[in-house]
Amino acid sequence: MANAPISRRTVLTALAGAGAAALVGCDAARRPTSAPAAGVPDVLLVEVDDGLTVLRGPDRQTIPRSVATADGRAIYATRADGADTAFWRVDTGSGRASARVTLPGRWTPQAVSTSGTTVALTPDEVGVTTGRPAGRDVTPVLVADAGGVRHRLELRGNFVPEAFTQDLAGLFVLEWLPATAPDRYRVRVVDLATTAPGPLNTRAKAPVPPGAEEEMRGDGRQAVLAPDGTILYTLYTHQPGHQHTRDLVSGRPGDAHAFVHTLNLTERWAYCIDLPHPFGAGPASGHAMAISPDGRRLFVADVTSGTVAEIATEELAVRRTATVVTGTGDAYAAADQDRLFIGSGPVLRTVDLASLGPAAEWPVREPVTGLALSPDLGRLHVGQTAAVSWHDATTGGELGRVAVPGLVGLHGLAAA
Repeated sequence: MANAPISRRTVLTALAGAGAAALVGCDAARRPTSAPAAGVPDVLLVEVDDGLTVLRGPDRQTIPRSVATADGRAIYATRADGADTAFWRVDTGSGRASARVTLPGRWTPQAVSTSGTTVALTPDEVGVTTGRPAGRDVTPVLVADAGGVRHRLELRGNFVPEAFTQDLAGLFVLEWLPATAPDRYRVRVVDLATTAPGPLNTRAKAPVPPGAEEEMRGDGRQAVLAPDGTILYTLYTHQPGHQHTRDLVSGRPGDAHAFVHTLNLTERWAYCIDLPHPFGAGPASGHAMAISPDGRRLFVADVTSGTVAEIATEELAVRRTATVVTGTGDAYAAADQDRLFIGSGPVLRTVDLASLGPAAEWPVREPVTGLALSPDLGRLHVGQTAAVSWHDATTGGELGRVAVPGLVGLHGLAAA
């Protein structure tokens, strides 16, 4: 200095990556409504105008004021309860809900631990990759689980929760500067025992020296969580005059226009992987990121320039880049071991990962708003305008489609 998909919110976030016919206890949500015939073949998590929605078969239910776990197996929901907040967990596979607990005051869920057990909440909803918060001198943060409040923090400054450390002893946050008129931010970690925010470690596991914490002014596009849950990757673009910690420590000049911020949730270090030109030169929304199922390769696509980069996650370095077909509009990506799927505008494209070259191009009915591969990798789910379709992952042929009024985007699979 992170999607969360996340997209990394995050992420994702985060995105990094994530129903039931009736989600028991969610009386704050809409009643289930029927979709045509058999409905979607996999349980999906989507976002509509009113909040998160779980699609399962022909049924769906929207849950406002909620956040999903990274694996999509659970959703934590809130609703106003007088001057306080009711808080509970819903299993997306079975629809069962936990007992409700009361949180003192009004709270909105922001980030969930990779274990899926602990949630950070703030009074206002501001995601890591969705914009800047309003100016403030103090940020209240509540840390809770299904049993109730675990920590209550009053952080001096302007903070947005991003992720938990794997041992649940720390909370990664974005600190916005200056607090009352924010225009840049840095990543810090809050010790939940002392409630004190501090710097991250370097990749060498040493604390970042004073004055060497990276401050960012760019756009956080998407967060992706590694399959083993230990690393959060967040894609950033448009970084005028940005210098990484390694540049600040060494005194070398730096001016990255796009990079992947790598956050180790276990060892608390961060490292930025620079992306070469033309990444970051085009719109942030034209960039997308996906990780291979084994977590060894991370792919970044820029549809505006048609460029794809492959990052070796063990080396934290760009291994190769290639130019494929250009596109327009917002970009979305998904990957298996052999193919990278890229959606932008009303077109799906596949990239062969052996050659890192274009393999196929398939038209869809409307602009793409998200991609998700089925657990068996045989179907590709595609969010579109007010609908979700699913396609043969080999031929691109549409296998089915359901209307989803008010669809904002397809987040991914819910319960496996």
